Amino acid sequence: MQQSRFWVVGGEYTSCECETIVKGTERVVGPFESRTEAERTWRTLSEDHRPQAQVRFTIAQEPPAVLTA
Repeated sequence: MQQSRFWVVGGEYTSCECETIVKGTERVVGPFESRTEAERTWRTLSEDHRPQAQVRFTIAQEPPAVLTA
């Protein structure tokens, strides 16, 4: 059985509601084999962009691959 991988995703949004991302600012970092590794990167990116209220990052978990016969 394969474990899940983790990605840090985000960028600059058009408002603080974080519903629509500004085209060209998208960031996808990873994959990471553990959530702990992804959290380190997420924390660094979040701290680096702290003064920018409309920049947000989150951790996404990739589901394990499903084997087909």
